[in-house]
Amino acid sequence: MGFSHAQEVVWHQDMKKASELAIAEQKPLMLFFTGSDWCGWCIKLQKEVLLTKDFETWAAEHVILVELDFPRRKKQDKDTQIQNYQMQNLFKVRGYPTVVFADPEKTSNDRTNLIHMGSTGFVKGGSKKWLAVADNIINSRQKS
Repeated sequence: MGFSHAQEVVWHQDMKKASELAIAEQKPLMLFFTGSDWCGWCIKLQKEVLLTKDFETWAAEHVILVELDFPRRKKQDKDTQIQNYQMQNLFKVRGYPTVVFADPEKTSNDRTNLIHMGSTGFVKGGSKKWLAVADNIINSRQKS
């Protein structure tokens, strides 16, 4: 019954693909707004939560992961930059790290709406505390 390690955690960078997957699997998106190569709190959130076994196990079951990075030194292609800034504006992200939970929904004209479920940032107390906050947000989601 025991697995030697959790399912491989996949961080998507493409919102369209991630949204399609989330709709297919009926899971919300977890959007991680980060400054991967300069933001100290982002790195701390990764070390204390996002890179833990607890998080990996939880994420595999509950969400589709998307990293929206705003690096200062790392090169990023134009399309990714545009997409990330659009998402930042859509969810009014003002600082990093910000984690937004959103429910993608297909509209009648085949566009995708993202319904904002809630957001969090760094939470003191390690992965268990952070996951409790995340669970509260995604458990508020209305199943249709």
